[in-house]
Amino acid sequence: MKKRVSMLVTLAAAAVVLAGCTGYRTPPPAFHAVLTQPYRLDSGDRVRVIVYEQPDLSNTYSVDQAGYISFPLVGAIAARGSTAKQLEKKLAEKLRQGYLREPDVSVEVDQYRPVFIMGEVGAPGQYSYVPSMTVQQAVAVAGGYTPRANQSLVDITRQIDGHVMTGRVTTSDPLMPGDTVYIRERLF
Repeated sequence: MKKRVSMLVTLAAAAVVLAGCTGYRTPPPAFHAVLTQPYRLDSGDRVRVIVYEQPDLSNTYSVDQAGYISFPLVGAIAARGSTAKQLEKKLAEKLRQGYLREPDVSVEVDQYRPVFIMGEVGAPGQYSYVPSMTVQQAVAVAGGYTPRANQSLVDITRQIDGHVMTGRVTTSDPLMPGDTVYIRERLF
């Protein structure tokens, strides 16, 4: 009888441990597909706009919380969800409406929105994004792993097309601006 109870307790403990492992979520297909698409602007990004032969209009503009840039002469222009090329076209169209005859506009990302690194790292916090940054590089910037860190798999939370998605990836996976990286504690 004692062996049976002991075995049931052991099985129950194993079930609890295995149930904790079911929290693993492979990233949805859109999670990695977004990496090969053109970059879409969002609040926190800063863009450099050059209007050729118009030095007073050429400047650096921040995308505000509502997703707009405030541009001289034409006012607020929606930038959230647009690529740099799409924003160029929007600005040129607005400038054509009574301000400039044939505006030649160029837009490039000057500064990306930051990434956030949490969990078992030396200095959790907000860090500047660098193009082609991987999880491993972000962890290095955040002071490296703590002795308790799980160094093989990490959770990334990313916003894609207005939906927040979380997936567990390896440390060699690339990051996107605005990602939140969570380094879990290892079990043993």
